[in-house]
Amino acid sequence: MTVLSRREIEALLAVQPPLLEGLVSREEQLQPNGVDLTLGEVALLAGPGQVGAAAQERSLSALAPLAFDGLGYMTLVPGCYLVTFNEVVRLPRGLMALGKPRSSLLRCGVAIHNAVWDAGYEGRSQALMVVYNPMGFRLQRRARVLQLVFLRLGQETEGYQGRFQKENL
Repeated sequence: MTVLSRREIEALLAVQPPLLEGLVSREEQLQPNGVDLTLGEVALLAGPGQVGAAAQERSLSALAPLAFDGLGYMTLVPGCYLVTFNEVVRLPRGLMALGKPRSSLLRCGVAIHNAVWDAGYEGRSQALMVVYNPMGFRLQRRARVLQLVFLRLGQETEGYQGRFQKENL
């Protein structure tokens, strides 16, 4: 398993379909070891969720979308939020990805928790943003919030076929 370099990522952006679509600023978002994803939408968790032993016993929390102000900013009080990224990710069957919050968020008392991006996944993904800072946090639409790192698998897999395939497209 190897981590893709910027040059390898650039090559995968040039093929059809591209690894990612909807980059706000390709030059700013491409990093030496990954790509920064930007904030598209924020929603408040507005109800309980459930995870049971069987897939049919799983239900997601209801959401209450939040609005950005006239300057494209939003002020968040401490708590949990579901964020949707701007970019569409299209992983080939030989690549998986892991996401880590940008250090600027962590230094402001904000974390982003996310799951593995499985090989073969396609969609506009979501993650959990938690504002731990008791003073809250202010952020702007299209801000770079998470770095996605791509890992080449030893061999291709059959690819992700779960519930969230093609989500938010």
